[in-house]
Amino acid sequence: MKKRVVSWVACTVLCVMTVFAQEALFNKNDITSPEVNADGSVTFRLDAPKAVKVELTGDFLPLMKVSTPKGEVEQAGIVEMKEGENGIWTYTSEKLSPELYYYKFKVDGMDYLDPSNVYMSRDIATYTNIFIVEKEKGDKGCLYSVNDIPHGNVSKVWYDSPTLKMKRRMTVYTPAGYDKGGRYPVLYLLHGAGGDEDAWTTLGRAAQILDNLIAAGKAKPMIVVMPNGNTNCEATPGEWSKGMYKPSFRGHATSKAVASMDESFPDIVKYIETYYRTLKGKKSRAICGLSMGGGHSFAISKRYPDMFDYVGLFSAAINMGGNDTEKEIANLFAARPKLYWIAIGNTDFLYKGNEDYRKFLDSKGFKYEYLETDGGHIWRNWRIYLTLFAQKIFQ
Repeated sequence: MKKRVVSWVACTVLCVMTVFAQEALFNKNDITSPEVNADGSVTFRLDAPKAVKVELTGDFLPLMKVSTPKGEVEQAGIVEMKEGENGIWTYTSEKLSPELYYYKFKVDGMDYLDPSNVYMSRDIATYTNIFIVEKEKGDKGCLYSVNDIPHGNVSKVWYDSPTLKMKRRMTVYTPAGYDKGGRYPVLYLLHGAGGDEDAWTTLGRAAQILDNLIAAGKAKPMIVVMPNGNTNCEATPGEWSKGMYKPSFRGHATSKAVASMDESFPDIVKYIETYYRTLKGKKSRAICGLSMGGGHSFAISKRYPDMFDYVGLFSAAINMGGNDTEKEIANLFAARPKLYWIAIGNTDFLYKGNEDYRKFLDSKGFKYEYLETDGGHIWRNWRIYLTLFAQKIFQ
């Protein structure tokens, strides 16, 4: 008898909890946030009736300077939201240019993701919400969006790296029509410090950019390989044997690499050219990357001067080293790459190192192309650089 009573009570509690959950689901405030308005301004809303202060921070707001023990640094701007009826806080931005933007709320000083927006991305150990402003066909907002065009496929691929003595994972994009046959050139696209093989597809919108450029006839159909540049890791955090550790700036905090990215890179090329239908030879290979990945592109291209005809350094962390480095660079340019492309923002903290490198190239008469944009060490610039670089290669 007691067992029946306990079972009845448990069932009753479960039913009540289910009713409350369903009620919360269907009776919650129907809030749209963010709402992109016709004029390009964006309205944000948050249901927080018990909050004392609600703020909004995002990369579309004016940067502010903050004093730290290491000096003044620039951080994303922050504005106060206004409380309206029923505890709904709102803020409407100025008109925004077409772009992909990041934001989050602060509720009484605590970071808070927008519960009305399921779209977000992870940068190292931080999540932020995202939204896209699009005004007309072909603008940056359109380029970063999923449009009604043929789509390529994105796969997570495990490969063997004898040099690093581990199985590793990378992301591979194959263009629309790949399944119908034919061979394709390959772009090796490298992420920055704190990133992994997911960075270029989530933060960088690489698949959308390539889909849209290829569909418009602005870029050649190509395979894009996005490896994990943390040579002490097998894969993105939580997706390999180390479990659900907290992501850090340099990969897994306690694991040590047995070789560098440039030393191990032929393992990646060998796998791709074995298991994918690729066009062979340096004329059908390109490499580029941002920040640490730009440094990797610099190091890999000079170590293997006959591997790539197209090299792109995006806000690159360049380590010139000693005389051996200069000799390797000379060997690279003696191999006559078709394109050596350097791009950086005018307020990037790596600007001076890139400027010094360009002076070195100029002093040796080595030919390169250079692009300088506004802004600093940010994904908004790196998406632009990928867009432009992809249109220059394999032509």
